Amino acid sequence: MSLSQDDVRRIARLARIAVSDDEVTASQSQLNQLFALIEEMRAVDTEGIEPMAHAQDVMLRLREDVATAPNRRDAFQAVAPSVENGLYLVPKVIE
Repeated sequence: MSLSQDDVRRIARLARIAVSDDEVTASQSQLNQLFALIEEMRAVDTEGIEPMAHAQDVMLRLREDVATAPNRRDAFQAVAPSVENGLYLVPKVIE
């Protein structure tokens, strides 16, 4: 696939981007190189290759899921203007 300068101008207009004639020429070249790379990658046979979540085979170090801060909910709710069943009550602002 190859873009013409009219294609690049149309894309720029749709994106609401002002481009000069020099920028159109440069953008056309860059976009055509990008499309060529995409076509080259599409030509690669990927049959039987499992998709990867990351470019390198890395494992995240997991840690124990333990609460480290003390539970101070009662202290915080003691100074709240309105609380019910452990929840903060706030005035309705959206109807």
